[in-house]
Order: sequence, then structure tokens, then C-alpha cells
Amino acid sequence: MSSGAPVPAPTPPPVPAAAATDPPAGVDLGAATDPLAGLDLAAAATPGTWLELAVAADFEAVEAVSEILARAAPGGTSVEPAFELVDEGLAARVDIARPAQVRAHLPLSDAAAVRAAVERAERELGHLQAFGLRPIGDLTVRIVREADWANAWKAHFPVMRIGRRIVIRPTWRRHRRLPGDVVLALDPGMAFGTGLHPTTRLCLAALETLADRGVLTSGGKGGGAARVLDVGSGSGILSIAAGLLGARSVLAVDVDPLAVAASAANARRNRLGRVIRARVGSSPSGDGPFDVVLANLIASLLISLADGLAEDLRPGGTLLASGIFENREVAVAEAFRARGLAIVNRWTEGDWVALEAQRPV
Repeated sequence: MSSGAPVPAPTPPPVPAAAATDPPAGVDLGAATDPLAGLDLAAAATPGTWLELAVAADFEAVEAVSEILARAAPGGTSVEPAFELVDEGLAARVDIARPAQVRAHLPLSDAAAVRAAVERAERELGHLQAFGLRPIGDLTVRIVREADWANAWKAHFPVMRIGRRIVIRPTWRRHRRLPGDVVLALDPGMAFGTGLHPTTRLCLAALETLADRGVLTSGGKGGGAARVLDVGSGSGILSIAAGLLGARSVLAVDVDPLAVAASAANARRNRLGRVIRARVGSSPSGDGPFDVVLANLIASLLISLADGLAEDLRPGGTLLASGIFENREVAVAEAFRARGLAIVNRWTEGDWVALEAQRPV
């Protein structure tokens, strides 16, 4: 659920001549701040190094700003509109009330030429800002390297603690384990479900609560460890957490074969290959009933799968459902109650809700 990938800017019309020459009479541009201040371009000018130019611009000013930056960077520009999530977080639409980011990149092979191009762009942007037609931010710059682009995504996956004991560790990072830590080693590049999204964090926190109550270690048949079903397993993060927290066995099902492969690989990485079984499927699984069912989906899927989820749950069993937008909580809860399930707990983070439901004995 990202905010959206950069999209190409439309071919812009030329900037009006007045915008590229003189501001309106009586307007003082003032002393512009040098965006290159503190940067040693000559020292940074190595193969594979670029200077990124960025400007925040009102939606209606994007074309004019793109034209200016394109003159500085012949390779073209990119536009990153602001987005808002819709359709239960599965889609996004452009929010024209918020500024877009216009970016361009200059190869740092000739420091003098780059400085001249930046100064020209800064000057032309200043003229455009002086007209005050639409809000335009200041020009900012930063040095980027091709190697940074290749690995930059990894910076967004830190070691993360969720609740008191659960720790998500990306496979390339180290973590000093504390007493009681339950550490999940995960490769987030394989499938959705890394612990970064609120819906996953909510489900992990709820799972830790179940573990604290002994549901995973002694909530199964005859007081033994629990059998767990993970519907829509993604990367397998919830299955792995359940296994490490004491579940006897976990069935991870997903309709996406890539997610199934990711769940299986991550299970092996966490030495749970004999505890977690991953396969293509959904709910009802045909392998129930289970002591615990995990379903980190979206509200519409939780409602459509409510019959199957209830069927997969044994009497006295527990369902953890996440991926619910706050304004859809009532509809999901009503669907569960209509199948005889009782809502006994809830967790929230931002606009998201997770529910704990139980099937009466």
C-alpha cells in the first residue's frame, strides 16, 4: 500500500515568455537561497552519480514546472502526485488538493554545466513563483548514486518490534535478541506482508495477546498446542509468528502461488518447515476445524468468506480478522455475528481495525 509509483509527466506546453523573463512590475524576487550551497559538485562528479532536482508544485502548476526542469535535464522529468487510499486500501486516486513532486536528474559528469543548469532552473522558477498563479515550492537538490537506487528499498525495512516480544528482522539486518524476544527473519521482497502495514501489526499484536493467554500453547485438543489456519498468508509472517509463539501446526493458504512459495521459503528460513504447511487455497480450507483462524484480508473479503471462516473454526475457537477500515467494522462484525460468532476484542491503529471473534462451544 504504497502511495503510488512515479508516473511520467504529460508533455507540457511551453512556459509563457513572461514567466521565463521578467516578473510583474513592482515584484521583488529577493535574494534566492542557493540550492547547491554546501555541495561540492566537483568532488561528487564520479561515474554513476546524479544530481536530483525536486520541486513541490500545485497540480495546475506541474506542467510549467516540468517544462523548466526538462530544460535543465534533457532526460526528462517525473511527476509523483499525492495519493489517497480508496477501495479499502487496495486502490489509490490522485489528491489534487495536495502538491505533487516534480523531479529531474542530471548526470554529474560536468560539475560546471550542472551548476549552470541548476542556476537557470532556479532563476526561471523564481520568475514563475513571482507571478503567484499557483503555489510552487523551492527547488531542492540532492546527490544520488546508481548503487543507492539499487538498494534504496532496503532502507524502508528496519528491524521492528511489535508489542512486547515480537521482532521482525529483515534477512540482511542484525538484531541483538533480548530475553523473551520472538524474532521473525523475513525477506520482504518476496510477497506482501512485512509488518510495516498497520493491518499486519494489528494482527501480530493480537496474536501476541492470544499467546499470552495460552491459546497457542494449550488451546488445542486435550489442552495441547493449537492448530492454526492462516487465510491469505502472503509472505507467511502471521504463520511464522504463530509457529514461534507455540502453535502445534499451521496451514498457510493463499490464492497466489507466489505468496505460497514465499510462505514456504520464509517458514524454512525460520526453521519451521515441519510446523508450517503452505498451499494454494482459501476458506473453507477443507482441513478444519482449527483452534485459531487468522485472516488479514480486507472487509469485503472477510464478509464474503464469513461462512468459510466460521466453518473452519472449531467450537470454542478464535478468529483474528484484520484489514478492516474503521468505517467497515460494523459490516464485518454483523457478518460474523450472523454466522454465530461473538466479537470479544478489538484493536485499532489509525483508520484500521482488527477484531477477535469466538465460536461458542
